[in-house]
Amino acid sequence: MRYPKPFQNVIAHFSALPSVGPKMAERIVLHLFKQEHGKLLSFAESLEELQNLSLCTRCFHIAEGPLCDICADPKRDQSVLCVVEEPMDVIAIERSGGHTGLYHVLGGVMRTGNGDDPALRIPELIRRVHEEGIKEVILALNPTTEGDLTTLYLRKKLAPLGIQVSRPARGLATGGDIEYADEATLTSAMKNREALG
Repeated sequence: MRYPKPFQNVIAHFSALPSVGPKMAERIVLHLFKQEHGKLLSFAESLEELQNLSLCTRCFHIAEGPLCDICADPKRDQSVLCVVEEPMDVIAIERSGGHTGLYHVLGGVMRTGNGDDPALRIPELIRRVHEEGIKEVILALNPTTEGDLTTLYLRKKLAPLGIQVSRPARGLATGGDIEYADEATLTSAMKNREALG
């Protein structure tokens, strides 16, 4: 059966989302189609409001203004910086309550060991450590081959700066993603972090 073109277009958009295949996208769109007009309009407006969000100019987390809520909070420990791959990792660690400092979102991990990926925010990280009086950097990257490679590279880059460099304890499964770890595991990993080098 062929759906009308607008229906197919929405299915195609949902199919492009991570972990959503064509069948799941079709079910989602069918569900939305059955909703009353007010609910559907509210959903569409919420999607449109995403355009008002940007990346924090300091840490690159999701923000409504120039700074995210975490960077704008003066109660956060300004001397401890937790480096993560993506905004979802910030959200997962925040849910755990295991970190009260600041964050730096790298925007991914290295694919090779030379650190020349311009999409990664490594120069911004080094600048922040220099300018903001950071005393500890926690490298909370996913325990994957690429995450470990990036951790080793960053440890070498940060070593001459005379700060403490640590990472969460290995309660996290190797090959897993931080965003999928349970809160108790994340809390323990952040509290029992280990020094690197």
